[in-house]
Order: sequence, then structure tokens, then C-alpha cells
Amino acid sequence: MPAAKRRVVLTGIGVVSSIGLDAASFWDGLANGRTGIKTIQAFDPSPLPTRFAGEILGFDVKKHLATKEERKQIRVMSRTIQLAVAAANLALIDSKVDKKKLVPSRFGVEFGAGLIPSELDELGAASYASTEGNAHAVDLKLWGQQGIESIQPLWMLKYLPNMLACHVSILHNAQGPNNSITESDVASLLALGEAVRVIQRDQADFFLVGGADSKLTPLSMVRQTLFGQLSRGNDAPDQAVKPFDLRRDGMIFGEGSGVLVAEELEHAKGRGATIYGEIVGFGASFDRGLTGKGMARAMRIALAQAGVSPGDIDHVNAHGLGSIKLDAAEARGIHEVFGASVPVWSLKSSIGSLGAGAGTAEVGASLLAFRHGTLPPTRNFETPDPACPVQVLTKPRPIAKAHFLKLGFTEMGQCAAVVCRKWD
Repeated sequence: MPAAKRRVVLTGIGVVSSIGLDAASFWDGLANGRTGIKTIQAFDPSPLPTRFAGEILGFDVKKHLATKEERKQIRVMSRTIQLAVAAANLALIDSKVDKKKLVPSRFGVEFGAGLIPSELDELGAASYASTEGNAHAVDLKLWGQQGIESIQPLWMLKYLPNMLACHVSILHNAQGPNNSITESDVASLLALGEAVRVIQRDQADFFLVGGADSKLTPLSMVRQTLFGQLSRGNDAPDQAVKPFDLRRDGMIFGEGSGVLVAEELEHAKGRGATIYGEIVGFGASFDRGLTGKGMARAMRIALAQAGVSPGDIDHVNAHGLGSIKLDAAEARGIHEVFGASVPVWSLKSSIGSLGAGAGTAEVGASLLAFRHGTLPPTRNFETPDPACPVQVLTKPRPIAKAHFLKLGFTEMGQCAAVVCRKWD
């Protein structure tokens, strides 16, 4: 007879966001309708057409690094890496695991990452040194001769997307399977799906899985303004992001990290772990042209793997950016699978888009909703849009069913969906 399928449960949640620097305060912010979206303080945003974001205030990574030697590594940690390190530490604390009892070769790390933006002052001197006179273009010959000399030798280590997983694995002596997935907004959901499969193949028992992102730099804001769609609601930032609402005018950057402890069921039971939920289905697909069809396909794959029907889902935790075009495509995908019967929840109006950290942070939010028995509403949704035929949650609602589905996608069309079952 074939061996029984190894089951994967979630036993720890670590979240760093603009409404809370751990899972408890994150949940408190969601449950009480708070938002972290405000005018940017990290730099002067006044020249920009969009001057607000989901910025984290009061964050200090040193609180999550135990020794002097660990703190020395901050010099090669961009803010994105720092957020990942903090959330991973919080997830381990929440899991109440004794790391000394973990088998290092069975302890894996899987992180999602995106393009980590460099700070302008780190490249500004080098760029200036590589121009001739008053020219506004970098001369590559001068760059090689004198520009590079102005750059800190270890500069690149701060911005490699695999360094999130590297730092986390080194800090916690995780010597098992280790990977980084660079797929923008859907990266951490894909990382979660891969971690689940690795555990099911009996190649690991315990995983730290998540993602992080921080794009609150002038360069990233300008790039998104030119090529994307940022909300222009500068007069009332807390009301600007309106997922699926007729009045929506664009998305907003947030910053943060969500990290989950994924663990084989018997391993978790053996150490007496508290279990938040079980991952029972995962699906991925590509949505060419972002019609919603690919999103629907990913959701159907996840539901089929979970062995549940659309009617068994308590809520869909949507991507819900607040984009005119992308919200409409997502709503079509959700409607194709669920009709308008399932409540739809989006966190982006509370914290902005966490990019590569969004998927696992938002899975964590639904797990916390299951734990507390209540699903908070989506902020700022007031006016239904006929182009978005979904039932957006506008009031707090008791959890009614045993499963939720988390959907994510990128502007390029990569899609992922996860189905999680409440643990009784």
C-alpha cells in the first residue's frame, strides 16, 4: 500500500506591517478597522503625484537579533531583508518551538522576494562621478574608472533577492531545503505551495516560509507612477485605497513581511504545537492578458486538491489592489468560480500592497480571523461596481465555514491560490 500522505499544518505567524509589529497587534488593527496608510515620512514626497503609502513606523530590527555578532549583519541588510528577519523571528516565537530540538537538515526556509530597490544615496555619488561636466547621463567608461570606487564593497549583498532566505537560514541554523522565488506579488504564495510539497515529499518537517517587501523609495514611487497605477488620493490617504469599489483610482505601496511556520502534522503534534490551520489545497496558473480566466483556473485546482466545493469556502481573501483594471479582472475570476455568494475580503485598504510579502501576511490574517471567530470588513468599500460582481464584506461577520481561499496574482499574469482548513 502507498504511504499515507503527509499533512501540513501552520503553527506560527509572524507579521510586520504598518498597523502592527507582530501578529497580535496586526490582528488588533484589522479587527478595529485601523489603517497604516498615511503621508510618507521616510523621505520628502512633496514632488510626487502620490505622496502616501502603508509605511511602517517605529521598526527596529535590532530587537530581533539576539547577539552582537548577529547585529553586525545589519550593514548588509536592506530594509526588505530586515523585515523578513523580524517576521521570521516572530513566527518562531509564536510557534513556541524549541530550536535545539529541531533537526537542522529537516528545517527548511522558503521565501518570496521581488526587486529590492537600492537607496539613492548609495549610488548617487558613483553616478555623479561618472558624468562629464553638466551631462545628465552616466558615462560607462567613467563608471568603470571612478564610479565603482565610490560604492561600498558589500553593497550588492543588501539587494540580492535570495538574501532574505539566506539571512533567515543562517540566523536559525536551518540546513534543510532552501529556496527563493522571485515572482513579485505572488512570490510568497508560491513559496508556501513549494514548502508544502517539500514536506509532503518527506524532505523536511519544519519550514519558515514567507516573503517581504519595501518599495518606499523615491525611485520605486516614480517607477510605479510611470508604469503602474498609484492612487492620487493625497487629501485623504486613509480613504484612498478602495478595492472593488466603483470610485477606486489605483493601488498603494505598503511595506512589511508575513512569515508562517509550516510543519508536518505528526511533527507538530509530537511537540504539542498549537495549530492554526491545515493547508489542504494549492493551485497555480498563468492568466494571459489578465482576463480572470487564469485566476479561476488556479482557484479550481486548489479547491479540487482540497476536495471541497465553492460552497464550502467561508471567504475569499482576495488580492484586491484597488486598481481599476486588475480588480475587475480578479472579480471576474472569483465570480466564475463562486458567483456572488462568497464574502470577499481585501487587506490592501488597511496596509497597502506588501508586494512579495502580501500572500503569506494575508494568509496569516485569515488564520487569525479563524482563531478569533470573526472576519473584519474591507475598509473603504461603499459603492459596488457592476464590473466587479463580487460580494465585498462591509461589516464584521462571524466565521461560518471551515475553509478559506487566498488568491494572489501579478500584473504579468502569474496566479496562485491556497485553500486552508480551520483546525478544531
